[in-house]
Amino acid sequence: MAASATSDTTPIESKAQLVAHMETGCKPPSDWRIGTEHEKFAYRQTDLRPLTYDGSPGIGVLLRGLEQFGWDPILEGENVIALKHADGCSVTLEPGGQLELSGALLENIHKTCSEVNTHLDQVRQVCQQIGAGMLGMGFSPLWTRDDMPWMPKGRYKIMRAYMPTKGSMGLDMMLRTCTVQVNLDFSSERDMVRKMRAGVALQPAATALFASSPFVEGKPSRYRSHRSHTWTDTDPDRCGMLPFVFDENFGFERWVDYMLDVPMYFVYRDGQYLDASGKSFRDFMAGKLEGFEGQTPTMGDWQDHMTTVFPEVRLKTFIEMRGADGGPWKRLCALPAFWVGLLYDDQALGEVEALIADWSVAEMAALRDAVPVQALKAPFRDGTVQDLAKRLVEIALGGLERRNRLDWQGSDERQYLKDLRDIAESGRTLADEMVAAYETAWDGDLTKLYELYSY
Repeated sequence: MAASATSDTTPIESKAQLVAHMETGCKPPSDWRIGTEHEKFAYRQTDLRPLTYDGSPGIGVLLRGLEQFGWDPILEGENVIALKHADGCSVTLEPGGQLELSGALLENIHKTCSEVNTHLDQVRQVCQQIGAGMLGMGFSPLWTRDDMPWMPKGRYKIMRAYMPTKGSMGLDMMLRTCTVQVNLDFSSERDMVRKMRAGVALQPAATALFASSPFVEGKPSRYRSHRSHTWTDTDPDRCGMLPFVFDENFGFERWVDYMLDVPMYFVYRDGQYLDASGKSFRDFMAGKLEGFEGQTPTMGDWQDHMTTVFPEVRLKTFIEMRGADGGPWKRLCALPAFWVGLLYDDQALGEVEALIADWSVAEMAALRDAVPVQALKAPFRDGTVQDLAKRLVEIALGGLERRNRLDWQGSDERQYLKDLRDIAESGRTLADEMVAAYETAWDGDLTKLYELYSY
């Protein structure tokens, strides 16, 4: 059994080794790729309750059913807890049974949409066979925290015990939220810094455009993105605005220092997740980690640790944009199109930098706090987030036009931003539409939501 969940047993001998690992992410633009991830809620057709792991319909049966399409199972003990495909995709489980597709590294948004289509079609076929369904939105609309099942994954047992010691909504984040995110490349340390700053500054605008979680436990909450709200009291050690990204000395080494100061969750040894919650990776490197004295961490341990921070922009050997609610099919293609248009074209990135050049960290933090409640109606400077969103969609459209990646019909990637352009122009998010329907056509019946927004 590998010593790490990520299998790299190379011993860590210095901080410089960790910085060098970050530098391996630098790629020429010709090698930049797009990796899209999205989560959805699995439920029973009979009563809309979330799927447990065991039983039928159940998550275990669902994962086994997907094997007919060429997916290989990944086991933890006797349980299938993930699937791998030869094309580079994987299917994983979030703590409450949310099913996540981690997509392959693809060259354009057309391929991303094809991948999403194929995956959702496979999931739909299996769900029909077992009596299940899949819902795409940012927060579970009906069920309480206690109603949600826990998946049989060792790292989640550790997080389940630790999360309530750090914030009031960590368990909600784990059990009752879904997101869509995109993973993007950079060419150099300087390019990484530019993209990280743009991502942190503009993440609230993405949250507003993709807001689709206005319900909690069967009724409207005061938030348009309740998913985004949960992150405000999850764990201050590993969430938040990352103001140091805007410091003059920000770079790979500064990120490594940040990660070294984030408390650990676990150490993975011999197929087991061993509790190291709250302990220091610096102590681990010094051979002083309590319970692991004299042991040297591996690069696999480091890579595992890097997955345990949850800012809305996360740096690994690529950059993850993490601020959007999960949603319907169109949004799963729109999110990568939005960020690729802004960040993969140098002119567009320059326009973004000019736009945010005089923004203060305090302004960005205030924007982050306002958007979960008001979405596009949140005030910003002399206008609203809607004004900002319209400008960003315009910049992204220009970036995608200049990329000029065509599908078989000769259409470029701008087609995937139509939905976002309509939202930005109207100022009405999907959350706004859902609340309006709840109060009128649905007559307060949220089962209608499942009829309309399931895949």
